[in-house]
Amino acid sequence: MKRGMDITVALLGLLALFPALAAISLAIWIEDRRNPLFLGWRVTRGGGTFRMVKFRSMAPDAWRTGVHSTAEGDRRITRVGRFLRRRKLDELPQLWNVLNGTMSLVGPRPQVRTDAELYTGEECRMLTVTPGITDLASIVFADEGDILAGSPDPDLLYNQIIRPWKSRLALLYVEHRSLSKDVEILFATVLQLISRRRALAQVERMLRAWNAEPLVVKTARRNEPLIPYPPPGATAIVSRYPRAEAHATSAAQAAS
Repeated sequence: MKRGMDITVALLGLLALFPALAAISLAIWIEDRRNPLFLGWRVTRGGGTFRMVKFRSMAPDAWRTGVHSTAEGDRRITRVGRFLRRRKLDELPQLWNVLNGTMSLVGPRPQVRTDAELYTGEECRMLTVTPGITDLASIVFADEGDILAGSPDPDLLYNQIIRPWKSRLALLYVEHRSLSKDVEILFATVLQLISRRRALAQVERMLRAWNAEPLVVKTARRNEPLIPYPPPGATAIVSRYPRAEAHATSAAQAAS
């Protein structure tokens, strides 16, 4: 039933959004005369890899910097890209990934290999389900770029204050996933475009129904500054990000 919903919504979405997708592609191409699509390697269910498609929101070859987390104000982001990222329109082409079965509408967001290799044993449970376009963390951390803005090391900050909670939210989904919950998350994702406050309230209701840890529920409200915390299954806060190794991996993946 989940796969059936994925195929139906993805197909109808691609057909209905075709004019918008074409217009966005043209706008990106006009800005720098380069391919409007970006195909990035991501880790999928079971630990394999797939090519995730999205609208290119950064300058060509932005991957060469070796920085995976993107802060608001990142100089690699193009003018058109900044507009797309703020409205999450850069993710629309992933409906194709849903249609071909490499992604689902709802599921943990797929990560690059370098970040997935940092997973603890507990976090690896996120790789037991198909990655998705949206999930609870996509709603709670829709302002990820703003959170990381101004940081001298956005990858490290991401691993300290976003990853611990993002992974916990994904693990809760893995434990309690169902078709009805997918529909609720899709509804909250759309609701966020109208009222972030109401969308976060919807997430909180779901977390309480799942008996989530109080600190996770508190963090998901986003009423207070995010605090550094160990990832699930770890006892220490992340203190370094493997920059050199990450850069080498990104270069190898882009060249393949």
